[in-house]
Amino acid sequence: MKRCFRLPIVLLALGVLPLTYADDWPAPQTREVFSRSRSYFVRVNPGKSWGDTVGFSGAAKGPFATAEFYRLEKDRSYRLAATAPLLNPVAPVDFFVTDRGLLVTLDNWHNMGYGKVAVFYSPDGKPIRAYELSDLFMKSESDGFRRSVSSIWWRKATGAYVREDQDTLYITVNDSGAGFVFEVANGSYQYCETRNGSSLCRNSNMRRNWTPYREPKIGH
Repeated sequence: MKRCFRLPIVLLALGVLPLTYADDWPAPQTREVFSRSRSYFVRVNPGKSWGDTVGFSGAAKGPFATAEFYRLEKDRSYRLAATAPLLNPVAPVDFFVTDRGLLVTLDNWHNMGYGKVAVFYSPDGKPIRAYELSDLFMKSESDGFRRSVSSIWWRKATGAYVREDQDTLYITVNDSGAGFVFEVANGSYQYCETRNGSSLCRNSNMRRNWTPYREPKIGH
């Protein structure tokens, strides 16, 4: 039987605080994700640092999640290339592997929107760049996202994927078409949304210069 962790609904005074919802998450499990070409795959093993997650105050702290990076060899077997700790106390919600062996993790188990919401790793497991929600949105924007007891739902549950070029990752933010295009090799991004009938993008949360989208020029 699949175990689930269910938190109680917190009742809030209407009009004083945003409405929150109960959380219902399956227990974290070891998972593998392959690159499109199947030349690489990454296995993520859950961590045990429950005390570092929102909603588990007072719980034990321990090792964070770890990732095992595997590479396809000429004899069609997979060889372990690297093992590295992740920045997730328990596990990422989603993770992706490119055809060049780069890893991207999104959000934290049971804690969407808290901690490191997007982290980019090299094929040997070294962090390239990490973002928290405050690095991507102003507080006034993140305050408007739907919230549950222990999560901030800043992106669509489905709609994140490695694009055809295998160099960029797209994240759908909402139904109006707003979203991020991240360059996986360095973590830089464009956040785009429709403004006055045109699609405009910014590449920073601080200096917001909105310009038409430009396809990243990435050398191979």
